[in-house]
Amino acid sequence: MRPLFALAVAAATSFLPVQAQEAAQAGLSIELNAVQPADAGCRVTFLAVNGFDTNLDRASVETALFDGGGAIDRIVTLDFKALSPGKTKVLQFELAGLDCANLGRVLINDITACDGEGLDAATCLTGLTTSSRTDIDFGV
Repeated sequence: MRPLFALAVAAATSFLPVQAQEAAQAGLSIELNAVQPADAGCRVTFLAVNGFDTNLDRASVETALFDGGGAIDRIVTLDFKALSPGKTKVLQFELAGLDCANLGRVLINDITACDGEGLDAATCLTGLTTSSRTDIDFGV
């Protein structure tokens, strides 16, 4: 009976490093949620989630926008403003002169601001996760 108990304890505790690793991966999550034509260009919608245990007073990301052929169309800095811990925020950016139909890729080139207690741009970049609900390639 004791070997079975020892095996059960070993199996249960083997998950602890995974849980600790998941906690260490807390950070900023950004999802490219939608891209829609707008009057002056293209409206790009993101969902941002603050996975840190502290307020994110300001987050800004430098993004490179590529056309369908892979050429860089432009580089823009998007200000995601403040996010409370665990808060999901929807942000829309109207990008003048951008053709949504020809947008092939959105690359997060850098984190230009990550302000909060114990946070900096390197911390936000290291803990950054990206996803997309569109056909457009989005990531780091």
